Amino acid sequence: MEKANEKVIKQLNNIVEINNDRIQGYEKAAKEIQDSDLKALFADLASHSSANNSELSAQIMLLGGEPIRGTKTTGKIFRAWMDVKAALTGKDRKEIISSCETGEDAALETYDDVINADAPFSDNLRNIISKQRAELQMDHDKIRTLRDMAKLEKV
Repeated sequence: MEKANEKVIKQLNNIVEINNDRIQGYEKAAKEIQDSDLKALFADLASHSSANNSELSAQIMLLGGEPIRGTKTTGKIFRAWMDVKAALTGKDRKEIISSCETGEDAALETYDDVINADAPFSDNLRNIISKQRAELQMDHDKIRTLRDMAKLEKV
């Protein structure tokens, strides 16, 4: 495999990995919350990451690589933190939404790191990554809006 392809594959797998975290995080959040609106939203957000991974995995295989299947250590820590927080807060809506926003911040940061990485992405790959990042920003903004609404409800 060409060294250039190795760099690209590594960066694409960073995004696959954060999407794996996101899927597991939202599946976990859906189990922790009783609110049907959030259960539906979390399922939708996990679905976005599944679609992202399908698209990225196809590109990785075209480059001769193998898509990563696991999650980031930090994602595992995030999910464990959500467990503790849910237990301590009695599965409080605002706290779970805030935890999800932390995960969304990590996902956006990973996409930004990949976009700014020194990897020879094709125009097609840059477009895919940029499109996915824009969609993640919209998801992040939905979560932030819900968090802000939950704060107002507590006042």
